[in-house]
Amino acid sequence: MSAFPENFLWGAATAAYQVEGAYLEDGKTLSVVDESIAPEYADTSIASDHYHRFKEDIRLMKELGLTAYRFSIAWTRILPNGRGEINQSGIDFYNQLIDELLKNEIEPIVTIYHFDLPVVLQKEYGGFSSRKIIPDFIEYCRVLFEQFGDRVKYWLTINEQSNMFLLPYLISFTEDSEQSLLKQKYEMNHIMTLAHASAVSLCRELLPNAKIGPALGVSPIYPKTSNPKDILAAEKAEELRNTFFLELYCKGQYLPSMLAYMQAHDCMPMIESGDMDQIKAGKCDFIGLNYYDSKTVEHVTEQDCAKELVINKAGEVGSTEKEVIEGIYKGCSNPYLERNDWDWEIDPEGLRITLNRIYQRYEMPLLITENGLGAIDTLTEKQQIHDDYRIDYLKKHLEQVHLAIVQDGVEVFGFCPWSFIDLISTTSGFRKRYGFVYVDRTDTDVRELTRYKKDSFYWYQGVIRGNGKRL
Repeated sequence: MSAFPENFLWGAATAAYQVEGAYLEDGKTLSVVDESIAPEYADTSIASDHYHRFKEDIRLMKELGLTAYRFSIAWTRILPNGRGEINQSGIDFYNQLIDELLKNEIEPIVTIYHFDLPVVLQKEYGGFSSRKIIPDFIEYCRVLFEQFGDRVKYWLTINEQSNMFLLPYLISFTEDSEQSLLKQKYEMNHIMTLAHASAVSLCRELLPNAKIGPALGVSPIYPKTSNPKDILAAEKAEELRNTFFLELYCKGQYLPSMLAYMQAHDCMPMIESGDMDQIKAGKCDFIGLNYYDSKTVEHVTEQDCAKELVINKAGEVGSTEKEVIEGIYKGCSNPYLERNDWDWEIDPEGLRITLNRIYQRYEMPLLITENGLGAIDTLTEKQQIHDDYRIDYLKKHLEQVHLAIVQDGVEVFGFCPWSFIDLISTTSGFRKRYGFVYVDRTDTDVRELTRYKKDSFYWYQGVIRGNGKRL
């Protein structure tokens, strides 16, 4: 196999609330996700203790051979009140982190917002349900750009806006609102899109040489059969889950079919004068893609009532309950794909399909910002972790990335699998591990938090050394 492109970014990813810990130290306040992590799992107070061990962790990144590291900055560590007074301790921490990365020739890729809205803003005006958040978000972005923009070339605005929109546990709704839940979702999505576009425009103003884009959670949608009804259901599901957001990010417009859907279901957001011009002006430089699996759907019948997705949190195979979007589609299993313990269907070719669908339509550079396998890893008596299943997963996905680049002409400039180190899974705690580096703790027993290199660490190290020529 030929090597990946020269200067391809070989990275790995984490998020602040899942890895840092120290959630009330040095001036930091709570975010909504600090409060919402399920109580039966590890809380975010310690996590992987990256806040105190970042130099040790960066030494491991250097040994692994990373040329990029995608991480998020905690809004509440920078602006404890959501706005106003800057917390110098938070600035100092991220300055040290960025400087240590650069000293080790690792490119920092910074996510501005990764689910962790300050609790104070949620309580004050409902967070992203109010336009009041836009100036506060832009103030936060301005602090980041001014403090770190001299060293950070790549910025990601908002992580998985699509998943926050589709999975209600990732955002907070106003329970006493007169608006329906559906109406609230589309209002929040519009406001979040305005915040994203405003951040892009500010970045262009302050950091003209930087590159900025979103990190979109995306899954290609397949029809269950060749029945035209199933194909139409898959087309509509693709629009609802993926194209809806991509059109806003890349073209600054609402998809006509989604406008029709929102009007028909009385969930059209309030679009004020100048909104669409602002969104169009915030066209991104690249798209970050978080890819884990594909989805399969079939048509709905008159007997199929609307149903929320019930996710598998405990790793009990078969406990997922697929969603039903009334009048559009219902989810189903794909008999051609294997599944992991959390019922996520493993589909390497789906990544190539996704890369092609997006690049051929929008011709915009792509960065894979997440891709990985959550699993129950075992530390042996010899302090080893044999995770061949993770190696197999990543190897097959990288093969498809390579094919997309060399055979399909897709411009992919980096790969940042999830995750560099074990961290708190938002829905499954430390039971569900993703990292190349094992952290010796459980949800209930913190232990010494000792780091151990998994078999996948050594495999990925070899991949990077050969620039992907030998997977």
